[in-house]
This record gives sequence, C-alpha cells and structure tokens, in this order.
Amino acid sequence: MVEPGPAHNKRVETTHELSLRRTQGKRNSSSDPSAVPVGARHASPLQPLTSDGAAREAVATVERLLGGVSPDAARILERALEDRELTVEEGGRLLEAKGLDMMALFLTADALRRRTVGDVATYVVNRNINFTNVCIKRCTFCAFSRDHREEEGYLLPLEEIIRRAKEAWDLGATEVCIQAGLPPKMKGSFYIDLTRAIKKELPDIHIHGFSPEEVLYGSIRSRCTVEEYLQGLKEAGVGSLPGTSAEILDQEMRDRISPGRITVDQWVQVITAAHRMGIPTTSTIMFGHVETPWHQARHLAFIRDIQKQTGGFTEFVPLSFVYLEAPMYREGLLEGVRRGATGDEVVKMHAVARLMLHGYIKNIQVSWVKEGPKVAQLCLEAGANDLGGTLINESISTSAGAQYGQLVPPRELRRIIRDAGRTPAERTTTYRLRHVFEAGDDPIEPLDLVGDHPEERFGSYHRLVKMADYRFRNASEQQRKAPAGDSARSKE
Repeated sequence: MVEPGPAHNKRVETTHELSLRRTQGKRNSSSDPSAVPVGARHASPLQPLTSDGAAREAVATVERLLGGVSPDAARILERALEDRELTVEEGGRLLEAKGLDMMALFLTADALRRRTVGDVATYVVNRNINFTNVCIKRCTFCAFSRDHREEEGYLLPLEEIIRRAKEAWDLGATEVCIQAGLPPKMKGSFYIDLTRAIKKELPDIHIHGFSPEEVLYGSIRSRCTVEEYLQGLKEAGVGSLPGTSAEILDQEMRDRISPGRITVDQWVQVITAAHRMGIPTTSTIMFGHVETPWHQARHLAFIRDIQKQTGGFTEFVPLSFVYLEAPMYREGLLEGVRRGATGDEVVKMHAVARLMLHGYIKNIQVSWVKEGPKVAQLCLEAGANDLGGTLINESISTSAGAQYGQLVPPRELRRIIRDAGRTPAERTTTYRLRHVFEAGDDPIEPLDLVGDHPEERFGSYHRLVKMADYRFRNASEQQRKAPAGDSARSKE
C-alpha cells in the first residue's frame, strides 16, 4: 500500500544526462557551489536527438533555464532528489516559489513521481452518495450543510441509498463513497446499519465511507469508544475511510474557520485507531482560504509523521477551497478570506506534496471536480499520479460553486491521462491495478454511454434539494413510502 520509508534506489543516468551534468560541472566550477542547477542529473531520460549539434543546443537551453534557479531553491530540490526529508521551512519556501524556481519544482516533483510510481496514472470507477445535507455543525467554509428546519434539508431513505449503490455496481463501479452531514438525533448505529444493508445487497462492493467527524459522531451517539465504533464499521463491511474533515491540521486555524468542528487531536485519534485496526484511509488538505504556506507545509509534515507511525494512508488529496457560495466568503463571516487558490498554487501544492511525502505516501491525487480537467492535467505533470473517481454524483463542491460537473466517464478520464503523456489504469480503492490501458486499448464502458447530461439519469444536487419526497423533516414518513424502483424515487 505504501513504502515503509524513503526509497534509495539509484537510477542509471542516460548518455545525454551524463553529458548535461558534465557540462554543468564545468560551468559551475568557478561559481558559487550552492547555485548548482538541479534537475538535470535526475531528470526523466531524454529522447535521442538527431545530431550532436542538436544535443549541444538542447543542453544549452536547459542550462539557461536551470541556471536561473535561486540557490536556496536549488539546495532544497537537490535534497529532495537525494531522497532526503524536507523540513516545514523548506516546504514553505517551495510553496512560495515563483518563476524558474517554480518550474524547477514542477520538474523535480515529476521526476520523483516517475521514480516512485512510473508513468501509469490511475482512476477508480465509483459513486458518491451524500445521503443528507442536514448537519448540526456550522463550518464557515461549508455551503453544503443545512439546518434540519430548512426547506432544502434532505435525507435519502435507506432503500434509495441501496438503489444508488446497486445502480453504480451495474454500471461498473467498484466503490461507493459515503459521506454526509451530521443529522440531529441520529441513531448511533445508523452508519453501521447502513453499511450492513449495502453489503447484504452488494457483498463485493468496496465501501469507502464515513469521515473521522462522522465516526466520532457515531461513537458519541452510541456512547461507545471510537475504537469500538470502528470495529462495528469494520465488521459491517467498511473497507476504508475518507480522510476528510482534516481541512488544516492546526487547531488555531480550525477554531477560526470551523469552531466546534472535530479537533486535531480527535482527528488523529480516529485516523490512527483505524490504521491500527487495519482500516486504511486517505489523507487530505483544504487550502486557499485564510491559511499560509507555513500552515500548508506544517500540515504535510503532520500527515507524514502519522504515516511514519502507521503506514495506513493510501493517498494524499489536496482540495482547494471553493469560495463562491462558502458562507465565510459570501456572508463575510471571516476577515481575509481568499477567493480560493490560484492556478499556480494548486499545482505547487501537488508538487510540494510529492516532495514532502516522498518515500511515505506513493499516491498524490488531483481532484478534477475541484480543479477541472485542464489544471488536473498540469498536476499530473507536477507530481500527481491519480485522477480520483468517476463520482457519478457530486454535491459538496457543487453546492459551494464548483463548475466541473458530477461525472467524468472512464473513457474521458483515460483521454485526460493520455493527453498528459501518461498511461491510464483503472484501480481499486486501495490502489491495486485492475486494468492498464495500453495504446489502442480504449473500450466503451457502461458509464461512457450516459451522455452529456448525467443529471437526467442520476439527478443532481440542485434538483435533490428541491424534492419534497426527500425533505428531512419528513424523514420518518419517507421510510414508510414505496420501495426504491418507483419512478418518482429513482432520480433526484
């Protein structure tokens, strides 16, 4: 799943790389040794050139580029390429990189990605099921949650959740990702009962379900320990947990953006307990709001430290803040809130994550629903190796104002990957490769036939919050209505 520690595999240099290094050595012998350009000795193998003259010209071009990298950035990148662990200060410096320093960062992250996972870029066929938006918390960054008295508060009944899972399975999904709000007065065993019901109908589907916040809430409602609740989820069939509700793992920052949210210590308690019990999790960061590069780098080091102890993270997923409908921006609840991360900052986050987590977490995922397919491609060339899932439904980012839709079919994910110069592969939730799609291998799959308007078949978040059938306040009545399959209940 993950490497136990930094890898020290020494790669054989190509002829052109050796030539480039020797030329650099001559040029830098009379200059400041701290300014030695990085990247050439560790770069991806160069393609054969047609003549010695063309080779010399290419070397000179690269030298001019890397010669402009600042000494401190060069030193940090060189350390990364030597498989050394970067400090918080070094990570913060790279997150602020501009110009040629930034370009060198991207090249270095891409080199480490290739060294670690090769040229295969992965995706999973899955479906999101956000079964309620009603939540007792009031996080200022969240545009998804509603009070239980609000008209747009919804709750999907059990039979509808199962219907969605079965539909996804029939369309080729191997995973359902289940996350939602924290509904008031929830039965403590609800998450366990829901898991058991899905696995009864679909024993082979992977349930990637319930954030640390939800696990903590379930344990509180059940009056049991976190460990006891996790054991119940595991026995019911949960295969992994999403490592969301992390945001920024800095308590002072969390108290600003989400007072009352799960604390850093509680998040760590749930995550490490899951890992001890053999339940893998993802890890995430939400960035681009009021945090600084130092907060971001410290968060990455925090994740790295947990991974050193447990080895239970399957991937790291940067999630940029979608500001448009977020209350802390739209209602001015918090001073200094940014309009999300810039494009450069998004790519830098993925690149620095590759460097700081190198040797500990192999997989860096880019979220197409947050960043869009074009920025996602750039991230694939700067350290990322995974595009996430097909999703089918998406509510949380969409409610905040994301504009990239709710479904990217498998063939489109493969096209995005191929256009970035990589080889696509479908994976499982825990990164076992199911199928590597070599050149010319591009089958049409069921989700590819859905068409350009997936909301017509699968519904959408904006339709769902308007449907009287799923009003949260009528939840008890919903459970007595017709079973799934009724046409009025088969779409949002």
